[in-house]
Amino acid sequence: MTGLEIAKNRNYCKCNSYIVIMLLTITVFILILSILVFVHELGHFTVARLFGVHVEEFGFGLPPRLFGKKIHGTIYSVNALPIGGFVKLAGEDAEDIDREKHGVKSKESRSHYFWAKSKKERIAILLAGVTMNFVLAIGITGFLLSRGIIEPTDRVRVEKVVLESPAEKAGLLKGDVIKIITVTTNGKKEEIRPTKPKKVVGTVNMHKGQTVVFTIERSGKMLTLSMIPRVNPPAGQGALGLLLNNYERHVYPLREIPWKSVEVTFQRAYQMLWSMGDLLVRLVTGKTVKSEEVSGPVGIAKVVGDSMKYGWEAVLEIVSILSLNLAILNVLPFPALDGGRILFVILEKLGKKARPQLERMIHQIGMMFLLGLLLLITVNDILRIVRG
Repeated sequence: MTGLEIAKNRNYCKCNSYIVIMLLTITVFILILSILVFVHELGHFTVARLFGVHVEEFGFGLPPRLFGKKIHGTIYSVNALPIGGFVKLAGEDAEDIDREKHGVKSKESRSHYFWAKSKKERIAILLAGVTMNFVLAIGITGFLLSRGIIEPTDRVRVEKVVLESPAEKAGLLKGDVIKIITVTTNGKKEEIRPTKPKKVVGTVNMHKGQTVVFTIERSGKMLTLSMIPRVNPPAGQGALGLLLNNYERHVYPLREIPWKSVEVTFQRAYQMLWSMGDLLVRLVTGKTVKSEEVSGPVGIAKVVGDSMKYGWEAVLEIVSILSLNLAILNVLPFPALDGGRILFVILEKLGKKARPQLERMIHQIGMMFLLGLLLLITVNDILRIVRG
C-alpha cells in the first residue's frame, strides 16, 4: 500500500468516526429532549386526569402527525418535529370555549372540560409540567450527589508537576495540599494561607526570582519545601511549573442528599433567572450580547456531545440542568408558554378576563415570535460552530 493510499485510508476512517460521533450525539440529544418533554407533558396529563379533564391527545414532537393510536379516548401521537410535545385538553383551546359552553347542557358532561374547572385547578394543571421538570432536576441531582460530585473547596491541591521545573526540583508531588506560602516582602516575612489556585499564582508571580517556602500536607504529614519561581518560564508552564486545583469529589451521606439536591437546584434556578434578567436588560439597553450567551437546539446538542466525552454522569448533569431550564422558561409569563396561560387565569381572577378569540390570537402571536426567535438562534448556533 502506497503512502497516498494510507493517507486516504486515514482520512476515510476519520470521516467515518466523525459521522458516527455526530449521529450518536444527535441520537442522545433527541433521546434527552424526548425524556424532558415526556416528563413535562406527563405532568399536565396526570393532573388533568386527576381533576377529571378529558385529554384529547398526548403528542410527542410537534405536528404534522406521523402516526397515532387512540386508547381510552386519548390519541397518543408521534409527530414530525422532534423539538417538543404537547397535551391537548378538552376545552383548553380558546377558539372552542364559547361553542362548547353553549353546546354542553349537563353538569356531568361539563366537568370533562378544562374551562369548566376552577381557577385553582386550571393553574395546578398548567403548573404541573413545570413542577415535573423541577422534580426531575432535583432527582437527578440527588442521584449524582449520592455518587459524589466535584465541588470547589478551600484546599489548593497540586494536580500536576512539570519535569525539570522549580516545583519538581523542590520535591512537590501530585496530590500535595498547599497550606501556607511564606514569602519575604520588604525584609518582613509574611505567611499566606491560600484557598484558591489564583492566590497561589498571584503570590508566586509577585516574588519571581525570590525564595518562597511552601508548607504542604502530604499523607497526613506537614512538610516544608523551598523554591525560586522563574522570572522567564517556558510558555504554558508558569513560574513554578505547577497545575493547581481546588476541586474535590464529595460524596454526601443519604440523610443530607434530599436537602442538598433541593439547595443545588434552587441555586441553579436563581443563577439562570439572574442570567436571563441580565441578558434581557442588555438587549433592551442596546449593550453587547455575545452570540455564545444564547443557544438553541443545535447549540444544546453540541453541549450534549461535549459532555459525552466525560462519561454518562456528565450527560446526566446536563439533563438535570436542561430540565430545570425548561421549567424556568415555561413558567415565564409569556404568551404560548405555561406561564402566559397562567397569567390569563390570574387576570380572570382579578375580573379582567380576555375574550377567548383575543386570548387565542395573543398566544398565536407569542408562538410565532418564539418560533422565529428559535430559528434565529439556530442559525446563530450553526454559524458559530462552522466558524469554530
